[in-house]
Amino acid sequence: MAMATTLRRLSSQMHRLPSLSPFTHSLSARSSASSSSSAKVADRIVKLSAIDWEGKKREVIGLSGYTLLKALKNTGLIDPECHRLDEIDACSSECEVSIAQEWLDKLPPRSYQEEKILRSNSRTRSLKKDSRLGCQVVLNHELQGMVVAVPEPKPWDTA
Repeated sequence: MAMATTLRRLSSQMHRLPSLSPFTHSLSARSSASSSSSAKVADRIVKLSAIDWEGKKREVIGLSGYTLLKALKNTGLIDPECHRLDEIDACSSECEVSIAQEWLDKLPPRSYQEEKILRSNSRTRSLKKDSRLGCQVVLNHELQGMVVAVPEPKPWDTA
């Protein structure tokens, strides 16, 4: 009985407390949003390995739902200026990578348009089984640990 009386008294006192100012309310909303969004980002991390053109293995961190191209750009393995869009309509195969055989089965097959671009703009002018466009590979947790090889930049990209 005493507990019920205490709860009623606290509840009536709560109505008399001043409300939070808009500034205080926005600060508390931002801090709770940032802590929940950082947890969401951590859940989306996909770690990969990339072999650069000098043969060095480098760790690449990407986010699930983003492209391999974006992860390679953020790591500095592909020049951001050579491939500005993640859309295949603007692709010139500058983001062509080789993917280790054991990971190819975990990727969806190449689209007709991706194959066409790889055939016409590829460095070798032939379609290699392990060649993919980084702008077309969407990262997910099944690709955690994937190994890709990034070719040497073309001479006109290294000016």
